Amino acid sequence: MTAPQDPGVYISSSQIYQEMRSLHDAVSRVETKLDGLRDSYIEVTKDVADHETRLRALERARWPLPTIGALAGLGGTATGILALLR
Repeated sequence: MTAPQDPGVYISSSQIYQEMRSLHDAVSRVETKLDGLRDSYIEVTKDVADHETRLRALERARWPLPTIGALAGLGGTATGILALLR
């Protein structure tokens, strides 16, 4: 008994071309989306850098307040001690 011959799979050149065009179009869409994501990332990075700069400026402007409070407390303590000693 002989086994039947397997004819195999035939893919024409036009089918290969259609698949290649489909793949090309899909890659083009992905590339376009990636470009948009890159542009968004650059904008977000600039915004974060701007916010960081603003926060650092606010932190520098705020540091004297606790120092002034501490110095006022020390001044009051010194005045109180002097008043007790006199």
